[in-house]
Amino acid sequence: MSYIVCHYHEIALKGKNRKFFEEKLIDNIKNLALKSGDFEFIKRISGRIIVKLTKEGIQGQKEISNNLKNIFGIAYFVFALDTEPKIKLIQEKALDLFKNKKFKTFRITTQRSEKDFPLTSQQINEKVGEYILKKLKTKNKNLKVNLEKPGATCFIEIVDKYAFLYLEKIQGPGGLPVGTGGKAVVLLSGGIDSPVASFCAMKRGLKVIFIHFHAYPYTSQASIEKTKKIAGILSKYQGKSKLYLVPFGEIQKEILIKTSARLRVVLYRRLMFRIAEIIAKEEWAGAIITGESIGQVASQTLENIRAIEESVDLLVLRPLITEDKEEIIGKAREIGTFEISILPDEDCCSRFLPAHPATKANLNEVKREEKKLNINKLIKEAVHKASLVQI
Repeated sequence: MSYIVCHYHEIALKGKNRKFFEEKLIDNIKNLALKSGDFEFIKRISGRIIVKLTKEGIQGQKEISNNLKNIFGIAYFVFALDTEPKIKLIQEKALDLFKNKKFKTFRITTQRSEKDFPLTSQQINEKVGEYILKKLKTKNKNLKVNLEKPGATCFIEIVDKYAFLYLEKIQGPGGLPVGTGGKAVVLLSGGIDSPVASFCAMKRGLKVIFIHFHAYPYTSQASIEKTKKIAGILSKYQGKSKLYLVPFGEIQKEILIKTSARLRVVLYRRLMFRIAEIIAKEEWAGAIITGESIGQVASQTLENIRAIEESVDLLVLRPLITEDKEEIIGKAREIGTFEISILPDEDCCSRFLPAHPATKANLNEVKREEKKLNINKLIKEAVHKASLVQI
């Protein structure tokens, strides 16, 4: 199998901007899925991306396949044999694919993008199928064509000057290539929800920058270590990532001492958003992303969400806003973050939680309580003390 053929769906709908998305997808495939010695060339042709593998690439197909499964923008990909687009050569390549396989029924499925080819897709199916029956019938007298539930399928793509043949389609993650939608910062807590929100944002083409608020040295570094591991897992979808670690313990102390207990969580979140907005502007990011879901905890009612969001001018995105917990957990398991997220830690948001937090915060009351704090000083100190980790 000397070629990889990558197919996409949504990119094909991009009209005049399609080339931009295709070229970004090529960059991501090269940077995230392939080593420099794995391929001779990679290029776009007629609604697909093709990669010509070297000997090293052919030997490393398993690793390459695992990497391609994480490249947003790919609907599915295949490892294919190639030949000249001539029916006799196509028949022989199909036989090469089939001859060492065990099956009782089969079908041929052709996609002919090259309209100058003298045979239609159906005619190719018939001629290749007839050839396979003739060549393999002597070994398997019961061999039949079955179009509904075949034991094996040979897929043929005739495109430009190529004919590609393969037996298996490998599912990609879909979505749009990371980097085509700009940048955003994500409030990454180390819990279950925010990693899934990060994944969803990347799937829509956003390059994400992680921000984690911690209470060290008032707590252990457990949440920091968890978040680093989670960011490492998420980075396989976008490559090199940035993680900002922001100390939040002093801010929590001030809020605890000077403000109403019932509004404590809302005030925590408002300051987090303000700090995230400053980092976002430094990184030229266009949005803040959170893992909030309506009604999941006290701070995630409509009234509280509104009171928190009012603290910033930057766009706030909530990919999970209507998802229930089981859906979120299912996705966390799928992307590999769940087992780390459930490890015990001392998350800063769980410190000094009031017994009865406000679920319908009044914005005017929130602002009155906030005046008791030296907001600018607290934010400036937190940003100054933040550290950057390259993932």
